[in-house]
Amino acid sequence: MKISLNKQSILLLSVNGLFVLAGALSGTFLNVYLWKSRQDYSMIGWFTISQQLALGLTFWVAGKWVKEHNKMNALRMGTAVTGLFYLLVLWAGKEAVNYIWPLGILLGTALGLFWLAFNVVYFEVTDAGNRDLFNGWVGLLGSVTGIAGPLLSGWIISRLEDDQGYRIIFTISLVIYGVSVLLSFFLKKRKAQGTYEWLEPFRRLGRQGDPWRAAVPGLFAQGLREGVFSFLIYLLVYVATTQESKLGQFSFITSAVGLGSFWLAGKWFKPGYRYKGMLIGSVLLVLVILPMLWQVSYSTLLIWGIGTSLFMPLYILPMVSAGFDLMGASASNVEKRVELVVLRELSLMAGRIAGTLVFIGVVSYSRTPSALTWVLVVLGCAPLLSWFYMRQLLNPRYRREGSK
Repeated sequence: MKISLNKQSILLLSVNGLFVLAGALSGTFLNVYLWKSRQDYSMIGWFTISQQLALGLTFWVAGKWVKEHNKMNALRMGTAVTGLFYLLVLWAGKEAVNYIWPLGILLGTALGLFWLAFNVVYFEVTDAGNRDLFNGWVGLLGSVTGIAGPLLSGWIISRLEDDQGYRIIFTISLVIYGVSVLLSFFLKKRKAQGTYEWLEPFRRLGRQGDPWRAAVPGLFAQGLREGVFSFLIYLLVYVATTQESKLGQFSFITSAVGLGSFWLAGKWFKPGYRYKGMLIGSVLLVLVILPMLWQVSYSTLLIWGIGTSLFMPLYILPMVSAGFDLMGASASNVEKRVELVVLRELSLMAGRIAGTLVFIGVVSYSRTPSALTWVLVVLGCAPLLSWFYMRQLLNPRYRREGSK
């Protein structure tokens, strides 16, 4: 039977694509923009932590709004507030580094609103049969925007004096966020169902035999890597080259590779391949970091970027799909899908904060290239931990028995 996506799934992908495009245009260079004002790794780390704290708290608090009221308004609000964040960065200019915490909290709140609503709607418009296909398309669109956005931004920034280029790309992002809000009105209003249970995410951890007790540490391990890699790699590319155009080139090359790998994964990667595929992907993601033990340069960073783009689908698709399959494993889980989306994000948030705190602790002691490299190597091994905790949930036999 041919697996396909319905119109609502395609529309949701379009909204997601515009949101990610705006982030690719400006978000890729946001930390570089802050770095040029104050060259402080710890400052960038605390900016990341402020975002994650706000994002996790927003998921938990806004869960009531999303479950009991209009989740589409939460999605639109998240998009609009993200645009507001870039408007404030434009207004603050170089003084933005003095407002790391309020700006980080605002951005985290905006992202929390958008991704909470997106994840719930994503669960509702997909099923276990087409979820890998949908995730493959999400990765594909992310790669396309990763090709176009940073390359265009790097080209604009490198050809204009002072901060004019940054102001232009932040403004373009504002417009795209506005278009994304308008497009979201074509998504169907989805019925609110049930009452939000504030403590359900925490109750799951105390239930013997609950599969979320395996999923949560797996997600925590995923967050360990994401928290630091989401900002440090791009920053290291800029530090190594001091050229925004090189950063755009780096993103162009790695995203072009990711375009092909996610397209192939979306087409051929089936649920039955998740167990072995994720293990192979996790090992390969660790191996591509090792060249940086000898030298952190544009070349070794590019080796890492290309390798990661090639092998990431093997790792991330099973992680995402297995987690959302748990939400549909029973009628009770489906009823509590909002609380389970919150649990998933809180687990990722805890991992991201823990990984970033490790990074801040290391750079507070030593800022040598070798210290930064070892942070990358140690946290880069986290995918193996994710597989270790998730391996039972990825096993085809477990999924067949769990669906009975």
